[in-house]
Amino acid sequence: MPKKTRLIRRSKKRAIRADDLYRLRLPASIAISPDEKSIAYTVERMDESERRYFTNLHILDLSDNESTQFTHGDYSDRMPVWSPDGTRIAFVSTRDKKTAIYTISASGGSEKKIVELDAAISSLLWTPDGEQLIVCLRYNDSHFIKDEKRKKEPPVFRHVTRFFFRLDELGYLPHDMFQIYSLVISTGKLKKLTGGKRDNLSPALSHDGRWIAYVSNRTKDPDMESLKDDLFVIASNGGKERKISTPAGPIAVPVFAPDGKTIAYIGHDNPNDAWGVTNLHIWKVGVAGRPAARDLMPKFDRMTIDQSISDMGDVHDISPIFWSADSKRVIFVSSDTGVTNAYYVPASGGKPTRIFKGKSHVKAMSIAGRAKTAAIVYSDLSNPGDICTFPTNYGGENSLVKRTDFNPFLKKEVQQSKTKELFFKSFDGTRVQGFLTLPPNFNPNRRYPAILQIHGGPRAQYAFSFFHEMQYLAAQGFVVFYTNPRGGSGRGETWADAIAGGWGDLDYKDCMAAADYLENLKYVNSRKIGVTGGSYGGYMTNWMIGHTNRFKAAVTQRSVVDLRSFVGSSDIGFALDREFGGFPWNNEENYKSRSPITYFKKVKTPVLIIHSEQDLRCHIEQADQMFVMLKALGKKVEMVRFPEEPHGLSRHGRPDRRIARLEWISKWFNRYLK
Repeated sequence: MPKKTRLIRRSKKRAIRADDLYRLRLPASIAISPDEKSIAYTVERMDESERRYFTNLHILDLSDNESTQFTHGDYSDRMPVWSPDGTRIAFVSTRDKKTAIYTISASGGSEKKIVELDAAISSLLWTPDGEQLIVCLRYNDSHFIKDEKRKKEPPVFRHVTRFFFRLDELGYLPHDMFQIYSLVISTGKLKKLTGGKRDNLSPALSHDGRWIAYVSNRTKDPDMESLKDDLFVIASNGGKERKISTPAGPIAVPVFAPDGKTIAYIGHDNPNDAWGVTNLHIWKVGVAGRPAARDLMPKFDRMTIDQSISDMGDVHDISPIFWSADSKRVIFVSSDTGVTNAYYVPASGGKPTRIFKGKSHVKAMSIAGRAKTAAIVYSDLSNPGDICTFPTNYGGENSLVKRTDFNPFLKKEVQQSKTKELFFKSFDGTRVQGFLTLPPNFNPNRRYPAILQIHGGPRAQYAFSFFHEMQYLAAQGFVVFYTNPRGGSGRGETWADAIAGGWGDLDYKDCMAAADYLENLKYVNSRKIGVTGGSYGGYMTNWMIGHTNRFKAAVTQRSVVDLRSFVGSSDIGFALDREFGGFPWNNEENYKSRSPITYFKKVKTPVLIIHSEQDLRCHIEQADQMFVMLKALGKKVEMVRFPEEPHGLSRHGRPDRRIARLEWISKWFNRYLK
């Protein structure tokens, strides 16, 4: 009998392209109104001709699911905050390259500028009477120059006296500290409420408007003792501050309970923690210092922050926390194995309850008023981000309502590559999570080249979140495998601590187990596997090509090459002593043995180096060292440098440069894997 022929159906949809970045619309800031009937949010877009990002303010009416765009133009509107009565919205905007605070009526109309500031603004809060805003800001050095022409000139010199004098994306930090101010809306008059030579951050207002809580590090050297924060309270009209006793450790996003008796915050009590190993939990302390500060969830082996990453916006960060209206619960987000979901913990302490469960990434959350409804920015493997709502009780995911559809073209025009979650065993039997993305029109009878992707951090995780880069590389005909080896996030302290002081050990073995898994797939050409990663993922790419010749090509991005020079050249390199148990001069052998450059003589893999010239996290000197050494050794190496760009080029760099980066990665792997 004749054999049956299997028909492969070809989709009429096209594969995703690098320049689809320009069509993406991404929700950014989000705020639900006090009556829980509307949501203010901003949408980010990329302008191809301007090669810039712009965001505008929108209002979503939850009664009819209709959205109205409230601000227009090529501006960057952010941080929308509702007035207590829900009639106005305050927001920050950068227009004409000047930062200002505006208000706009919730019923529409033109925005009103309250004050223009040559400053960075980190917090914006309404007072209960709706007459003032509490603002946390830091003036730029140019603010103190009276001559407008000279403001744009670089200074004659920079006098540096502290470790933390620069920060990636921002550059050299101004001399001013973050301080808390009150801003009278009717007059635009600012009043400074805090002072001193230390940053005062994360202000929170009591519900009666009488008190402001904030965070400050008052140690002798806050740069070297960066995990020793203190909590303070001050009257909302200024005066003498009062310190609230808390254990030594980091403190973030404090918030008053509605009853005014206690303050919840995110923190832990290990001031000597390595880079993000100790679990950040919800803590509670009495406003008067009693009851004493305590961890509400000591047995919860997860972080109460978002640790999931993608290339759809800036890197993960600490998310705000919210009280229930009766002061009996605290609501927060937490990252588990490949997901970021929502939880609450009783104010009396105990086991957290997951109120939103799903194979998804809750990228932002807002709760207000009666705290009955949560508004979130929701992403999953096929959705870059939409606004959804759900009730703040157990099983909230069963009542999830999708309120927007920002990127319909991804369903109508694009055949997205299928991504599946899987677990594979490492050398010692440990189960490691991975995500496998297959090319569109996948044919199981073919043998495809493959790419192993390694995330940065190292304390971060790949997740059920849309990743344009993975989709793009799969559309170029590659099987893409991105995994969560030990040393990352989402699986507790032991998992994160597995590589502290010993990068290149268990993490390397887990990555090699991922390579083994790829090689054993029938549809993967085992002789055509490449490896790539950025930041710590770039470090691991460098480490792997110095320890194995199994990969036929490598692309290392914004990477670490020499841990010894990284300590001095990185904006946060001075903190590496907590990760490696000392500095290079008192722990030289460990730094040398854990630096990929030590093993470059063994490299046989063709490698493309991608690095940004204004990267202050992993300085361009790391790439220069690698290129010169490999070139001198006669290895196959090329380098692509991106002018002006900081560390996060792949997430929020200039759009045309993001596209060029993707095309260079594709070209390199096409050259050696096809």
